[in-house]
Amino acid sequence: MNKNISRFISSVAVAAMVIPMAACGSSSEAPAASSSAANGATAAASQAAGSEGSVLNIQAWNEEFKSRMEDHYPGYQKVDDTTGKIGDVTVKWTITPSDDNAYQNNLDAVLPGNADASPDDKVDIFLMEADYALKYVNSDVTMNLADLGITDADLSDQFDYTKDIVKDENGNIKGSSWQACSAGLIYNRQAAKDILGTDDPEAVQEAVKDWDTFMATAEKAKAAGYKMTSTVNDTYRVYSNNVSAPWVQDGKVVVDPNLKAWVDNSKEMVDAGETTTAELWSDDWSKGFFPDGKVFCYFGPAWLINFSMHADEDGSIANQGGWGLVVGPQSFYWGGTWIAAATGTDNPTLVKDIILTMTTDKDVLKDIAVKDSDCVNSKTVLNDLASDESFGNAILGGQNPYAQLEAGAEKVDMSNISSYDQGCNEEFQSAMKNYFDGNASYDDALAQFNTAIVEKYPDLTTE
Repeated sequence: MNKNISRFISSVAVAAMVIPMAACGSSSEAPAASSSAANGATAAASQAAGSEGSVLNIQAWNEEFKSRMEDHYPGYQKVDDTTGKIGDVTVKWTITPSDDNAYQNNLDAVLPGNADASPDDKVDIFLMEADYALKYVNSDVTMNLADLGITDADLSDQFDYTKDIVKDENGNIKGSSWQACSAGLIYNRQAAKDILGTDDPEAVQEAVKDWDTFMATAEKAKAAGYKMTSTVNDTYRVYSNNVSAPWVQDGKVVVDPNLKAWVDNSKEMVDAGETTTAELWSDDWSKGFFPDGKVFCYFGPAWLINFSMHADEDGSIANQGGWGLVVGPQSFYWGGTWIAAATGTDNPTLVKDIILTMTTDKDVLKDIAVKDSDCVNSKTVLNDLASDESFGNAILGGQNPYAQLEAGAEKVDMSNISSYDQGCNEEFQSAMKNYFDGNASYDDALAQFNTAIVEKYPDLTTE
């Protein structure tokens, strides 16, 4: 997941209190992990115990993947909070939070010398986020999945964007994810009735089908006593996921027209009192999760709906089943975790099996979707769930979101990502806040951004 989510990932631990995707309709559980996955795990652990390493070291920034392994990887046995067993192999977890870039700093310290590390200290698996994946993908610290024996056919049911994010400059795939974090516009059903006269998803989508229509609806929302969004930052990822070119072109940082459109539309909405400049995850941002917050919509994926909108709190809109989901002006995604094999691993057979089992086995992925409410990285599984009338999200008033999430994942295009995205996106939003708040002109805010970027990335120039 995105680093901004790290403080919320503990919500997964209380997911039992959150009404899951499968809450409406059938009470049956998903099938247990497939026999092929169980057999593969057993065989991999057996080989690892014989000819490979006796310790499997995994580097992560939070507990999410560890909980998925504990709950879904066949044969995994939890020993304590930092240790597990797969057959005779000891699994050691090193969790380094992302705050102040600590997780990446740790990877940068241990991965370059991994091939020469002692067997029990070798990193075997590490996790990556999209915002900085290319930093590791375009280096020799990460193995090609093909070198593990993982083929294109093995990954054929995954969404293309999840593979594009972890392709190196030569087209080699160097990571795999169990998640497809396609996202949409999450709307307050009561607000929709007050503003549009209906909370029907088709009618709401028509009212937010593109940015011009979205802006017109924002005026209606204000007239009805609502903010259109809680903050300008709610829409940023929608715009940034739909740029026409990378942030950096021939060593120069270029502001894409779609990002300039975000600036122009956001400034107009702030000046009109239709949104604010609150920070994501702040108390002001989350006020709209409750009826008195008077916010029409948020933008986000399944994890935001299930784990971040206070569904377990009496009086919240989510607790009352008062949200709905539509595509919104543009398809986008937010979040996701990629599993990478570290160069120098002495457990390639077990690493291969973990990646294949956790990111391609359809029974395991369905189990994750049902029990953990993850939108999983399988076209087949999402299609099956979309056509299953027993599936609905109680937070969404019983709406089944899987058809939309599957369609959205198909449309996500990440061909314009670059290794500079995290820094550029963070500094751009920070600089533009001064403009939105009336403390600087656009040109002054842009100059602030340019200065910050050159300081962060001295190898770049600006327009």
